[in-house]
Amino acid sequence: MMESWKEELLGNLLEIKSSKRIFLSDYVEKGIPFFRSKEIIESFKGQDISLELFIEKDKYLKIKEKYGVPQLGDILITSVGSIGVPYLVKNEEPFYFKDGNLIWIKFNKSKNKTLSKFLYYFIVSPYGQAKLDSVLIGSSQKALTISGLRKIKINLPPLKTQRKIASILSGYDDLIEINLKRINLLEEQAQQTYEEWFVRFKFPGYEDVETDKESGLPVGWEKKKIQDVIEVGRGSSPRPISNQKYFEGGTIPWLKIADATSSHIYIYETKLYVNEYGASFSRKLPKGSIVVAASGTLGFPMILGVEACIHDGWLYFKGIDDKLKEYFYFSFIGLKSYFESISYGAAIQNINTGIVRQSPFIVPSEDISIKFKTFASKVFESISNLQNQNQHLKEARDILLPRLMSGMIDVDGLEVETNKTELIN
Repeated sequence: MMESWKEELLGNLLEIKSSKRIFLSDYVEKGIPFFRSKEIIESFKGQDISLELFIEKDKYLKIKEKYGVPQLGDILITSVGSIGVPYLVKNEEPFYFKDGNLIWIKFNKSKNKTLSKFLYYFIVSPYGQAKLDSVLIGSSQKALTISGLRKIKINLPPLKTQRKIASILSGYDDLIEINLKRINLLEEQAQQTYEEWFVRFKFPGYEDVETDKESGLPVGWEKKKIQDVIEVGRGSSPRPISNQKYFEGGTIPWLKIADATSSHIYIYETKLYVNEYGASFSRKLPKGSIVVAASGTLGFPMILGVEACIHDGWLYFKGIDDKLKEYFYFSFIGLKSYFESISYGAAIQNINTGIVRQSPFIVPSEDISIKFKTFASKVFESISNLQNQNQHLKEARDILLPRLMSGMIDVDGLEVETNKTELIN
């Protein structure tokens, strides 16, 4: 630890509290967004938050006046389930949050010895995560408590040093966020083009193409079943998954559904890696393969950015005509509601190879297929490049993160722009 750094208790530095309890009867269909752990985790993964719960504006205003609500620069941290995921409030848009799921770290810029962005990166760092683990309670289901969080000791540098460290790390995250916005725009552009051409049938030159009276499709297009176009198979898993003999020394990515929820089109990394023995009980697919979720969140497609084995929650395909690959990807997005309507299972919905093989599939004319391929492949290439850039940025940030937060790298002599950090802190 650097000489100017001091060890401090979080409970002495900041106000750490929970929210006022909200009951089931308080939820409404529209109003002020209400966050749980789920929404915080989605945000941390770079996903758009899928809002499901709301409270009335009048109730929110009463809570704000009497108890206070999270403000710009405050931090929420998940306290059950996936523990230790932080959320930094970056704007003034109102929201409230669930007690027992999240802990509220409240900042006062004029009084605090620490900056919110510095504490955010402390929580994210391996050092901070280890500190959180040390104060968890419970055996079968662990939890982070307010009293436990208050007891955590943090090595705190002077405010000037905190600003520099936070600004350096923010530089990486800002670039990642910009790239994610570009990816979302590219995805939206491709999706809109697909719908314009293949749902509304307003493809290039559609005015000069007649409609077949029997099929209702443009002349030259065909109605088929997926099994008439490609082969459908299912992934597999070594059992029991808890047996480490399948994973010890593993270098082969093993794709589960959870690995895909924070990705865009392409999957490049997984949490678990199988060894060759484990791979022999799974299904190994080449880079570029399209897979579709068959369980849980049904029907969303992904493309493997690396060679990988797939869990039995995924379906895979063989024999896709190259000129239909991107079209096939978006067709599955269009089939998602169809799968949900005919899926089986109570708690968890499922589809199987039989359902998918019998699913409807429209094959467009060859000239339109080629035109869409030309357009969409460029979009996919741009998205892949941006995802790769983000992966490199994350790796560089994660290498710097523990070194900066421990004082291993001296930043005092560096010229670092800190204006952006000041806006939040």
